[in-house]
Amino acid sequence: MSLLDNARRAASPRLTPPPTPLRSVLIHGAVFALWIGLFANAFIATGLAGWSVGIIYITYDTLLLAFTFWQTFSLRHASPTASDPPAGAKPSLTIIVAAYNEAAVLAATIAGLTRQSDPPEAIIIADDGSIDATEAILQNQFSLQAPALGAISAPSPIEPRLRWLRLPHGGKAQALNAALAVINTTLFLTVDADTLLDPDALAAMRAAFARDPNLIAATGVLAPHCGAGLRARIFEYFQTYEYVRNFLGRFAWMQLNSLLLISGAFAGFRHDAVMRVGGFDPDCLVEDYELIHRLRRYGYQHNLPWRSAVLGAARARTSAPATPLAFLRQRRRWFGGFLQTQFWYRDMVGAGRYGWLGTAMLPVKAIDTFQPIYGLCAFALLLWYAATGKLALLLPVGGFIFGKILIDLAFHAWSVRLYQRWVGGHTKVRLGHALLAAVLEPFSFQLFRHLGASWGWIYALTGQRAWGTKSRTQPAPMPET
Repeated sequence: MSLLDNARRAASPRLTPPPTPLRSVLIHGAVFALWIGLFANAFIATGLAGWSVGIIYITYDTLLLAFTFWQTFSLRHASPTASDPPAGAKPSLTIIVAAYNEAAVLAATIAGLTRQSDPPEAIIIADDGSIDATEAILQNQFSLQAPALGAISAPSPIEPRLRWLRLPHGGKAQALNAALAVINTTLFLTVDADTLLDPDALAAMRAAFARDPNLIAATGVLAPHCGAGLRARIFEYFQTYEYVRNFLGRFAWMQLNSLLLISGAFAGFRHDAVMRVGGFDPDCLVEDYELIHRLRRYGYQHNLPWRSAVLGAARARTSAPATPLAFLRQRRRWFGGFLQTQFWYRDMVGAGRYGWLGTAMLPVKAIDTFQPIYGLCAFALLLWYAATGKLALLLPVGGFIFGKILIDLAFHAWSVRLYQRWVGGHTKVRLGHALLAAVLEPFSFQLFRHLGASWGWIYALTGQRAWGTKSRTQPAPMPET
């Protein structure tokens, strides 16, 4: 067993499970019991009360919007362009690109990393047993000599920062852990092979770590890219505004020092902190999300003022699903991994020793475990009311939904302006499109998200784990203003 495995065993509640506290059982149990009660109520109550599962679902979502609005209010004066680190304090940085059959996009991604205004000290391609043209690209375009399996190459004579770590296929987390063992910089960044960074993204990331010695993990702001064609543009349209809301939500939780979602597609970490907790967990469907839980848990338990952040000045575009099945599979994996992590870290839920992270963020995540099921039940009941001729009931329900749409319209109008300021205008987000999304999403894309998440329940309960492959499209650079 390696030193990294030993550290992970000591720090991970999956490998060294603590007792499950009663408060966690009660919080999670209450969410499940409430769903059972509300769903049963649909067949007992009359009038609007029969749709109480929808009322609770909408109320909860509205409260989250209100929280995000309150906590992001300071962004109206945001200045994302200030990215210079303090004088004489420039931490060294390695980029790790874990790649499995990414030949279609790998060369462009490497080119984007080498053209940064503040380039990294090293770029490691952690080749996870690729069987496509990855080897040919690294040899022919960058003159890298193929190392032995499990070894790392000498630097490229064309791009001296670039090296090739050649590995047997074992999954993304294993590839990242192998790279951790061969780097010697203060920071490392994980960048997906289908993610294209803005030219100043690394400068912004490095500056944030330089300014705050307690920052141990940070994510940039991502925008989705789905490729060409009408179907792809539709998926990109809805995911764009989903990403806006999600990243503003991350900023909101950051204000309470409770940010847990750091996107592995573009994430920065302090190398020594990650090594102390054992690197990435190969048994988790969302290794980046689980790692942040472990880092924050370790920090609180050892009285370390560690924190995580989302950076508006660090921007990138990443490939996103462009077909219904690809989207459902992505959300299945994401939600399945979320459920895994929530279960493994159940001892933190409601625990005061973890600050707002334990008393606010993780209880909210406990509610989120059933949120897609609440949403699908609410929609299914509407269809049932219509099919059984209960049209009188649909009128008050429709009024409630209309009120929610008005709230969403107001939030979208606010969030677009806020987001544009936060990222310095480097975005495709437009007010008119956002307002249209607010109207259409509840009856289309939102249901699709909930279907994928509900599939994630099956995925998690059956213990499946796979990295797999998907169709790649190289993102275009962020638009300038």
